[in-house]
Amino acid sequence: MLCDSLSYQIQSVAIGWHVFSLAHRAFDLGLVGLALFLPTFVFALPAGVYADRHDRRTVVALTALLEAACIVAFVVAVLAHVAALPVYLGILAVVGAARAFGTPATRSLLPSIVPPEGYMRAQATFSSLRQMTVIGGPALGGVLVAISTPIALGVAAAGMVASAAFLRALTIERPVQRDPPRLRDALHGLHFIRSRPVILGAISLDLFAVLFGGATALLPAFADGIFHAGPQGLGALRSAPAVGAALVAAAIARRPLQRHLGPTLLTTVAAFGLAIIAFGLSRSFVLSLAMLAIAGGTDMVSVVIRNGLVQLSTPDEMRGRVNAVENVFIGASNELGEFESGMLAGFIGVVPAVVTGGIGTIVVIALWAALFPALRRADRFAQTPV
Repeated sequence: MLCDSLSYQIQSVAIGWHVFSLAHRAFDLGLVGLALFLPTFVFALPAGVYADRHDRRTVVALTALLEAACIVAFVVAVLAHVAALPVYLGILAVVGAARAFGTPATRSLLPSIVPPEGYMRAQATFSSLRQMTVIGGPALGGVLVAISTPIALGVAAAGMVASAAFLRALTIERPVQRDPPRLRDALHGLHFIRSRPVILGAISLDLFAVLFGGATALLPAFADGIFHAGPQGLGALRSAPAVGAALVAAAIARRPLQRHLGPTLLTTVAAFGLAIIAFGLSRSFVLSLAMLAIAGGTDMVSVVIRNGLVQLSTPDEMRGRVNAVENVFIGASNELGEFESGMLAGFIGVVPAVVTGGIGTIVVIALWAALFPALRRADRFAQTPV
């Protein structure tokens, strides 16, 4: 999974830089996010059933190989000097479909490896290690893109293949299912989330907060048009949130979150919004890196709390379907958020779009604190699935 994460970071830098270089339009970066999100929405329900019916290691490995093939196709288009954006968006739509099936299975693996009482420490430790790839990946991607975009994408594809090989060697413990879910059971994950206000509040908070406050898609525009820092500067900007996230994840691994989860979640997401506003207003490259690091650190707290609430409250036989629904929310906040950022930036400019998004995040916090009192009062994680 760490190999997969490193490859994802490298390809994100390469794809974002290449798409932006075609016409230098921020709106095109938003279309990349939309192409990746739509398959997640379309295939969410069957993907959850598939993850609950089949060996999740195999599902993740096969989708990683499909994504590697798509990256190779992207390289071929680059080498052929294809300038038509729809060609690249079509390839990315297939990547989105692969992730739609792979992500629910991936999110269900860790609870099958560690016991519930050790999940939070394991999640924080894994997140800390993963953030190392998020720190190094964009920086490495920026260097590789400066050399050659096809080389950067080739390295990413090789990492996906290696990830597939490692996953097949993973040993997991999973109860035998006497009655595997069928397609008609696909809505069970949605019903499960709707029946638990704390989980629904946490997931939907992430959706709308990051949907408005995400600035990742616009980083190529900041690196090129505002800071004039080139692909290496883009790599540094993309790495900055991971630096903050890694430090926070390491702290949580040493001292896992145990109490006052709801208030902590709301407070840290509000801090995320403020950091995004400061990033949008900054004209100092160093200050912008610091604000992105703070945003990444506060987002990590949100991720750990949300993962704990979902995974520790969900029976293993339903985790694929529940994670598939959650993946729609996460995908909407990330990829659809990129589309929203690109579209808004196309109308009002890059800087106003980021600042407006940060303000929107603060508004969402106030609304969710009122709409989900159960989330506001949430104190501890469940120790066993309900």
